[in-house]
Amino acid sequence: MTVALLAGALAGIGLFLLLRALFPARRGLRALVAEYDSVARRGNAPVPQPTGDDKGKRPSLTRRLEAEVGSSVARMIEDRGWELRSTRADLAILDRDYEQYLANKVLAPAVALAFVPLFVGLLALFTGLSVMIPVWGGLLFAVAAFFFPDLQLRQDAAKAREDFRHVVGAFLDLVAMNLAGGRGVPEALMTASQIGGGDPMLRIREALANARIVGHTPWQALGALGDRIAVAELSDLASALALVADDGAKIRQSLAARAGSMRSREISALEGRAGQNSQTMLVAQLSFCLGFMVFLLFPSAMKVLL
Repeated sequence: MTVALLAGALAGIGLFLLLRALFPARRGLRALVAEYDSVARRGNAPVPQPTGDDKGKRPSLTRRLEAEVGSSVARMIEDRGWELRSTRADLAILDRDYEQYLANKVLAPAVALAFVPLFVGLLALFTGLSVMIPVWGGLLFAVAAFFFPDLQLRQDAAKAREDFRHVVGAFLDLVAMNLAGGRGVPEALMTASQIGGGDPMLRIREALANARIVGHTPWQALGALGDRIAVAELSDLASALALVADDGAKIRQSLAARAGSMRSREISALEGRAGQNSQTMLVAQLSFCLGFMVFLLFPSAMKVLL
């Protein structure tokens, strides 16, 4: 019965893929406009000249496969109008490639489906296990391999956003100090961004420098950066600067208050994390004591019962 269900599922998937290949979905207007913009940007961009180190080098087969699969999956997602904003924000704050991430999500389950059943099948031949164990094991491992990059990406992005919020709080204090020294808002923002060499401060500095080049206001650049990496504190800062950019005294007080509230939230989060770690250690100690008591009482209990 199980073999028949699996065969029917595989036949249905094959028929669905055949129909999708024969009758592809029509591309939406948004996808066509995005493709036109990308072609225009590539046409206006300067062609990089190969250097002495790059001459004679070609990308490996793995890199070419990742690039082709990633671009195909990204094109399919754009055709269907899926935005994946949270995933793009997580990748942006970690400075990772979007197409490479999509390629890993597709290729990892494929590798699991290809090699895990083979390995478990050889194990089944030598141990006498059922033949269905490799099939279900491969499917479960493929599902785990598909969702594992998402879990890892969310954990890394949450940690990176926490570090970014800490830097934004320090940046607010520096801007308030520069405003108190008599500088204007744009000069205070640019001067404050020059202090520090971490990746968050470097991104703020690059956003402000690019805004000066293209003719945008600094708060517009900070708001765009906050929206792109999903850091609400940076977007709120941009909104506040846009509202009260002409009043230096009020904006200085507002920035100092925002920095203080951010520090209070960070302290509360650290205290909550410390309390959680203390509870975890207490549970571990109680489990260890319970196991030791069972170890001591088990021989006596067995003698009484037997």
